[in-house]
Amino acid sequence: MSESDVSPTATVRDHLPGLAVTVLATLAAAYVSDHYGAPLTLMCLLFGLALNFLGTDARLAPGLTLASRTLLRWGIVFVAARVTLTQIAELGPIALLAVVVIVGVTLAVGVLAARTLGFTAAFGALCGGAVAICGASAAMAFASLLGERRASQAQLTLVLVGISAMSAVAMTLYPILAHHFGFDDLQAGFMLGASIHDVAQTLGAGYAFSPAAGETATIVKLARVALLAPAMLAVAVFIPREPGAKISSFVMPWFVVGFFGLAGVNSLGVIPAAAADASVQASTALLACAVTATGVRSNMQSLTQEGLRPMLVIIAATLVALALATAAAAFLIS
Repeated sequence: MSESDVSPTATVRDHLPGLAVTVLATLAAAYVSDHYGAPLTLMCLLFGLALNFLGTDARLAPGLTLASRTLLRWGIVFVAARVTLTQIAELGPIALLAVVVIVGVTLAVGVLAARTLGFTAAFGALCGGAVAICGASAAMAFASLLGERRASQAQLTLVLVGISAMSAVAMTLYPILAHHFGFDDLQAGFMLGASIHDVAQTLGAGYAFSPAAGETATIVKLARVALLAPAMLAVAVFIPREPGAKISSFVMPWFVVGFFGLAGVNSLGVIPAAAADASVQASTALLACAVTATGVRSNMQSLTQEGLRPMLVIIAATLVALALATAAAAFLIS
């Protein structure tokens, strides 16, 4: 099912069947995640893949497409409710510059590794961006920007599976590495915040090390989340819209504008705490529905034909991010 499969004249009634399947499957995934401590993104993806046989039903196409695209983009906008410029400024110029370098190099390594292994630059940006910024949320954001001609639903699903697995491994092993290197709370918090993929796993690892490290990891992670929009703008400019095409002219997607706008307003402190919390909850719910719909829409044949090679791109970007974050924590953070 491609982006053009759904008529632009689809009515609200046309969207209801697909949305109902998406919401019910997401609620089931959330129940399992809440009761068994499994990552929500991974559970949504598994429940979506379990319902993959419904992806060819034309009656569900409008709702599934709406969930995997429009709800996703609104979820990206609401992610900005976690970010304030004050929090990022607290890092200081050296640490903030280190975060920017880590994100940029990791994204570039994803693209280079993908091209080396025979994949497109778009797939590399999908992998590198997910590792560099905020895991599954970033993967969904980059996929929305790139479009299904450059990053298929099957490729996105592969990245979501790989990111979920690597993030779980990182949450377990990285605090042990921080202890091994003899890092203090500040250094450990920076290392964990600058290298672990998903937000939840970053916080889990940080607070597992110590409360002070958890606070630092949270701020560093939020700085990476704030770089989502600039990274997407760079990809929009430098990665062609079609294979073999020239570098595209700059067009700022509306949801990137929304992300910047909400982050700016949130930085002013005019949004009540209850509204900010509601926005974060809305972001989580919308992104979870988008992941579920992506699983339902994925082409299973395309999903399995590449084998384990796509994981090598994610692993390469992950190792580079870890190495850079560790070096920065050891030599720049004190």
